[in-house]
Amino acid sequence: MPTYTHGHHRTVLSSHQWRTVENSAAYLVEHLRAGQSVLDVGCGPGTITAGLAERVAPGRVVAADSAEAVLDEARKSTAALDNVEFAVADVHALDFPDDTFDVVHAHQVLQHVADPVRALREMRRVARPGGIVAARDADFGTMIWYPEPPAMDAWLPVYYRVARGNGGEPDAGRRLVSWARAAGFADVAASASAWCYATPEEREWWSESWGGRMVGSSVADHAVAGGHATREELRRIYEGWKEWAATEDGWFSVTHGEIVCRA
Repeated sequence: MPTYTHGHHRTVLSSHQWRTVENSAAYLVEHLRAGQSVLDVGCGPGTITAGLAERVAPGRVVAADSAEAVLDEARKSTAALDNVEFAVADVHALDFPDDTFDVVHAHQVLQHVADPVRALREMRRVARPGGIVAARDADFGTMIWYPEPPAMDAWLPVYYRVARGNGGEPDAGRRLVSWARAAGFADVAASASAWCYATPEEREWWSESWGGRMVGSSVADHAVAGGHATREELRRIYEGWKEWAATEDGWFSVTHGEIVCRA
């Protein structure tokens, strides 16, 4: 099993809690119907889960994550809803019967798991015949920003070494179709979408989320423990992020791969 590289530090949760169906699962909306049952794999703090539950009510939604602690955050995010349940789950071995859910969804999960093909097979197993298996993952190799402070240059190389050293694949977005076909799906619809951060408020928040991870989260701890960077090197990366955020014409784009597969 790989290690979840990011952990649940406030710098990480600030990004996860920003995510909604509208900004992170719009590709799935047309497939959601009232009364459907949904499994949200790797739900994190549950902000996407809440949007899914609102759209399929009175259908049942199960918010599942491998970390019990983060499910407490998901309970807070969905406290106003009465159709959400919670489960600690490993996507490689889901503790649900075959053919249980109409929709099985995973956002930013497959980039972190030991065996994404096995994970997709499990998601397919618990989906009903004719149901939907959907996944969206960032592709770090497509991330671009302007301007490019030299102190930020080491950010992606360090993150690649950390993530792959922990058993993950940062360029998951471009691999989703391949993984889905290897998992046995014949009907796979692919798309892509992006997050963009350009306003002063967005730049400040995004730089504290990602730059902050390089000095105060599990990412930083893994980088140092794995010999990928020193604390001083990570501090310089953080300063590069802050330099980028302070520029009036600063811009950052994150491209994601998306798949909708018929079980």
